[in-house]
Order: sequence, then C-alpha cells, then structure tokens
Amino acid sequence: MSEALRDELFIIVNQILLLIRVRFMKKLIEIVIVTACFLLSSNLYIHASTEDFDISDDKHFLIDALLDGLHRDAHEGNFKPYFDRFSADAVFLGTDKNERWTIEEFKAYAKPAFADGHGWTYDLVERNWEGVGDIRWFDEILFNEKLGHCRGTGVVHLINGEWKIVHYALTMLVPNEIALKIGSQTIQADKK
Repeated sequence: MSEALRDELFIIVNQILLLIRVRFMKKLIEIVIVTACFLLSSNLYIHASTEDFDISDDKHFLIDALLDGLHRDAHEGNFKPYFDRFSADAVFLGTDKNERWTIEEFKAYAKPAFADGHGWTYDLVERNWEGVGDIRWFDEILFNEKLGHCRGTGVVHLINGEWKIVHYALTMLVPNEIALKIGSQTIQADKK
C-alpha cells in the first residue's frame, strides 16, 4: 500500500470516528437533558406537596399583594381600599408612643391625610415572612422621604378566605451612631 493511500485511508477513518463521536455526544447530551428535566420536575413535585413550601406559594404572593396594595393605597390616598385591608378588630401602632389605635381610631386620624388624595408614601426596601397556616407575621423595611428608613411589623390572618392585617406597627429606624442624641431628644420631648 502506498504512503499516499495509507494517509488517505487514515484521514477517512478519522473522519468516520469523529462523526461517530459527534453523533454519540449529541445522543448523550439529549439523554442528560431529558434526565435533568425529569429529576427537576420530580423534585418540584415532591416539594410542592410539603408544608414547608407553603410560605412560597400563592399565599405568600397574596400576602405580598395585600401589603404592596396597602402602601400603594396610602400613597394614592385611597381611603376605603386602604382600610379594607385591615380586619375589623385590627390595631395600628404609629411612631409616637401615644399612637396605639383601634382601626376606627386610626381611620379618624388618617381621614384628613387622605382627604387631599395623597395620604403618605413608604417605599418597600425589603420584606421577610414567617409562619404557616392562617396566621403569618412579617417585618419590612420601608423608606419615607421625611422619616428615612422605617420598619413595619405586623400580623396577617386569613379570615373568610381573605388575608387581612390584624396588627401593624410602624417604627423609625435610628442608626446607632445617633441613637444617644435621638434618645436624649425623645426624653426632652416627653417632659413637655
């Protein structure tokens, strides 16, 4: 066999082997993708049936929508929709030590602020959830242009198939670097 023929044959055999490897790799990749999809879907099914997944399901979405809507209604001055988000026996704690209101007392306090259609604006920075079942509690960091960062904490309850806020507390967040100064000012204000 001539050297040229041997080289031609070597090239042809290598091309055939390369073609076989490419087809094998394509088939192998297909098998890996199908297996990964099967495992992922099985894993989701297993998790979807556990109680731990509950906080990330539709209830979590609905509760976030409840609070996001609360802040939106306050910003837009929508009095009735804002207060419809609270239960009939809800309690609201404001930033002042004397601001512990039933929902009816809070309505009376808020009515003038909502009268011009503006209410107040607190933008959500972050929110955390805890709890399972029909009662959940949360904390959220908010930002207000006049008060800076604030924290809202509260409890929501599923009542007759609808999530309602049963307790909400709003506090101002004070950086540790100025806490003593603010504390002193608070003590002075309380003496008046």
